[in-house]
Amino acid sequence: MSAKLHEAQEHCKAAEKFLKTSLLKWKPDYDSAADEYSQAAQCYRIARDLQTSKDCYFKAAELYKKNRAFFHAAKALENAIIVGKEITPPDQLYSLACDSSSLYQQHGSGDSGASVLDKVAKIIEERAPELAVKLFQQAADVSSTESGQHQGSEYISKSSRILVKLQRYDEAVDSLRREIGFHQESGNIMAVGRLTVAIVLVQLARGDAVAAEKAYKEWGNNCEVPEMQTIEQLLQAYDEEDRESAKKALASPFIRSMDVEYARLAATIPLPESLEPVPKGGVRENAAPSYVSASANSIAKMDNEVNTRIQSSFEAAQDTKEQGAEDEGGLC
Repeated sequence: MSAKLHEAQEHCKAAEKFLKTSLLKWKPDYDSAADEYSQAAQCYRIARDLQTSKDCYFKAAELYKKNRAFFHAAKALENAIIVGKEITPPDQLYSLACDSSSLYQQHGSGDSGASVLDKVAKIIEERAPELAVKLFQQAADVSSTESGQHQGSEYISKSSRILVKLQRYDEAVDSLRREIGFHQESGNIMAVGRLTVAIVLVQLARGDAVAAEKAYKEWGNNCEVPEMQTIEQLLQAYDEEDRESAKKALASPFIRSMDVEYARLAATIPLPESLEPVPKGGVRENAAPSYVSASANSIAKMDNEVNTRIQSSFEAAQDTKEQGAEDEGGLC
C-alpha cells in the first residue's frame, strides 16, 4: 500500500470521528468532516484511485451543503467532475455540472457557475454534443445576468457552431438570432455583420432562400462591404437560379475565412436548380412517313372529287357565256 493511500484512509477515519456525537458533542462537525474528505480525495487522486477520490468529493460536497457552505460544496462537485471525467458517463457529468453551477449561484458566484458549465460542455462535446449544446446555452443564460453580454455571446456561439455541425439547422437559426442579440446589446456591430452571413448560409442550407433574404434585410445594415457583396451575390444567384454564380459565391474567400463549421456548411449547401432550355423541333433523317388513317384518306378523296365537279361546272358556264356573246355579235 502506497503512502498516499494510507494517508487517504487516515483522513477518512478522521472525517468519521467528526461526524460522531457524544454526551459532550451533540452536533456533528460537518465542516471539519468535509475538509477531511476533501483531503482524502486529493490523496486518492494522487494514488490514481479515481473512483474512490470521486466518492470522497461527493461526501465532502454533501457535508458542505449541510453546513450551507455552498461555494465549497460546488467546488467539491467540480473537483469530482475533473477527477472522474474519463470514468463518468456524459449524462452524469451533465447532471453534476448543473448541480455545481446551481450551488455557485446560490453563493452568488454566477461567473464560477457559468465557467463550470462551459468546462463540462467541452469535456462531453465529442461524446454527447447534444448535452454540450444545453450546457453552453445554460452558461450563456447565467453569464448574461452576471458578467454581461460579451461572455454570454461566446458561450452561445459555441452552441450555434455545434448545432450547425449536427445539421440541426432550425435550432441553429434560433441560436444565431440569440447570439446576434447578445452582440447588439453589447454594441459589437462588426460581429453582427459576420453572423448575418452565417444565418444566411444556414437558411440556404434549410432550403429557404426567402428566409435568407429576410435575414439580410433585417441585419444587413450591420454588414461591412465584403459581407454585403458576398450575401448579395448569393441571394441574386439563388433568385435567378444561377448554379455557377451560386457555386462561385459559396467558394468566396470571405466564406472560407469564417469559422470552420460555417466554411464546411457552405460546401454542402444545395445549389439552385437552373431551368433547362426547351429543345427545338427538328426533322429526323430517314424517318418513316407520318401515319394517316384510312378515314382521313377517304375524306380527302371525296373533297378532291367535289372540287373537280365544281371546277367543271364553272368552266361549262364560262363557255356558254362566251358562245352567247358571239351569237349576239353576228346578229348585229
